[in-house]
Amino acid sequence: MSFHTHQAPDAQTLGDNLARFVAARLRNSLAERGEALLIVSGGSTPQPFFKALAQVDLDWSKVTITLADDRWLQPHEQDSNERTVRTTLLQGPAAAANFVSLVTPQATPEEGWAEVERRLQAMPWPADVTIFGMGGDAHTASLFPNCPELPLALDDAHVGLSLPIGAPTLPNVPVPRLTLTRRALLHTHCAVLHFTGAAKWDLLTQANAAGPVGDMPIRIVLHQDAVPVHVFHAA
Repeated sequence: MSFHTHQAPDAQTLGDNLARFVAARLRNSLAERGEALLIVSGGSTPQPFFKALAQVDLDWSKVTITLADDRWLQPHEQDSNERTVRTTLLQGPAAAANFVSLVTPQATPEEGWAEVERRLQAMPWPADVTIFGMGGDAHTASLFPNCPELPLALDDAHVGLSLPIGAPTLPNVPVPRLTLTRRALLHTHCAVLHFTGAAKWDLLTQANAAGPVGDMPIRIVLHQDAVPVHVFHAA
């Protein structure tokens, strides 16, 4: 499919540009419906974007933020996506936002799934913007190539907005996850792919070509025409 491309010379400029893009959409939603919903992804790539967005002046108390997925770790643990969001995005003015966690104190995502699902169902859908990352294996959220749970996660008739995922193999952090399903990820007004580097651009080009979603799950975003897609990329 075609997508809108936003290029930047470096990761910091890219993060600043994306923050302005997202802030404009959140402001529009606040003006039109009095609330807004933003879905973000974890990892190191979005941190400059998070820090820039955190300083934007808007009514954060009416903004809900959640993650596309998280590792089943407590928020103080090093590899927790929630930890990254809390230390970089939920700061300054953005500390007033309503953050919806994808983890609970239970030992496994299977045990905590029902509580997370209740939280997600209560959010002000549809999302105004959903930010997608893309791994070197073309996974997005915790939808990994040909993982056992992938057919269910891609089944839009499945009642859940989220799904427990078993621990992936290295180089991904090998701990269980909880991910939003395709149904939830694409229940948005705007999809953004945010990544850096020439290798990821080549991967995007491959994923945009025809082929099974199971081989390259980022295709859930690229191989659809219901939601506009914006690609934010820095060399």
